[in-house]
This record gives sequence, C-alpha cells and structure tokens, in this order.
Amino acid sequence: MTIRVPVKVRYAETDAMGVVHHSRYIPWLELARVEWLERLGLPYTEIEAQGLAFAVVEVNLKYRVPARFGDTVEVEARLSELSSRALRYDYRVWRGETLLAEGYSRHLCQNREGRATRIPPEILERLEGHLP
Repeated sequence: MTIRVPVKVRYAETDAMGVVHHSRYIPWLELARVEWLERLGLPYTEIEAQGLAFAVVEVNLKYRVPARFGDTVEVEARLSELSSRALRYDYRVWRGETLLAEGYSRHLCQNREGRATRIPPEILERLEGHLP
C-alpha cells in the first residue's frame, strides 16, 4: 500500500534562501508514516496504548529539487521492509510530476522502558499484508 499526503509549505519552513530547509522534510515523513498506519486501521495511538513505539533509528533523504513557500507537495509513503522487531518505510516527496526528495526511515519496536521488543503478532500480521 502506497499513500500520498498533501502538505502546503508554510513560510516558517523556509530558510534565508527562500527554500524549504532540509530539516523540515523529516516531520513531513512522520506525517505520512502516521497517516499510513491510520489508513491501515492501526492508529499510532493504539500502538502507544499497548506500551509500544516504533522508534526512529535511521533516516536517509536525498534532496533533488527544492520546495518553496506556497508549494503544495505530496509525501508518498510505503512500508518496504519488515522483521519481528523492525520496519522500514520508503518515501518520495513530489510537487506535481517533479520528484523533490526520496529516502527512507528505519524503526525499532520498543517497549515503555525503551528496550527493543518484538512487534506483537496481531500488528505484525496486519503489516505483512502491505509489503510490496
């Protein structure tokens, strides 16, 4: 399952050069990731209610073309890897037909104490059905 989430670029997200600052893309990826889970019928609040979190352990993003104030971009997200304790999402950021950035994030399932733990079978099963 691949989703796209629209984002209207705000002035506060731009730098002195008038383009979106590289650090502002990371919250957009999170927005798409959380929406991906929501559309799967697995709101992140339910994951947290079980005492779990998918902690970000790695983010990689390649910037190709800058986004600017006033642009509406779409952040595309899809689950690309899954194991008993970890997962990876791939992303692409588009403005129309123009690819602005692409990358991925890796996540480790953790309990309330911050220790790595297995993804519960019922969640793992739901996620498995949405791998490419």
